[in-house]
Amino acid sequence: MDEQKIKSDGAIRIGANIRTIRKAQKMKQTVLVGHLQVMGINMTRETLVKIERGIQHIQASQLRGIRDVLQTSYDDLLREESDEHEEITTEEPPAGKED
Repeated sequence: MDEQKIKSDGAIRIGANIRTIRKAQKMKQTVLVGHLQVMGINMTRETLVKIERGIQHIQASQLRGIRDVLQTSYDDLLREESDEHEEITTEEPPAGKED
């Protein structure tokens, strides 16, 4: 049976969310891919790059593996772009940089 692929849409950018979470944890792409391969999940660094850039759809098993390695939730991985923007706009402006 073929693996189900998950497509991002205009509001939910799965690849961008993966990249944001991965970078926040200071994890390199090669490290993430290495963990996935040890778990038996077929992924190369090139595949991860394409997924993060939104060029390639992610397989359900890859998404689950990434969730597990990054110790995050599906909610974070499937966060809508507007949700991310709301978090950014609620932060206090830097001292001396008020509008």
